[in-house]
Amino acid sequence: MTEGQQIDLNRSHITTPDAAKRSGFTKGYVTLLLRNGGLEGFRYGGAKEWFVYVDSLEQFLAKPRKPGPKGPRKNTPADSRDTVSVGTKKNEREDER
Repeated sequence: MTEGQQIDLNRSHITTPDAAKRSGFTKGYVTLLLRNGGLEGFRYGGAKEWFVYVDSLEQFLAKPRKPGPKGPRKNTPADSRDTVSVGTKKNEREDER
């Protein structure tokens, strides 16, 4: 929620640590979602803590999401040796026939 918007006290809300526990996300990620508009919520007064609207969190969690990147796959020397040796043995067997 940006500054100047009204707080809707008729909507149920929870703190970011509670939202993190419910969602399985970190508190930092929940805060990031609030800042970027992925979740609806508010800050009250000069509080550092955000409050998350429960319905917004439930809607966000109901959306299907892609898994995060798994990172590059590293070839270890053992992996490359196994591939080469299997191919080499196969070729040797064919030569023997």
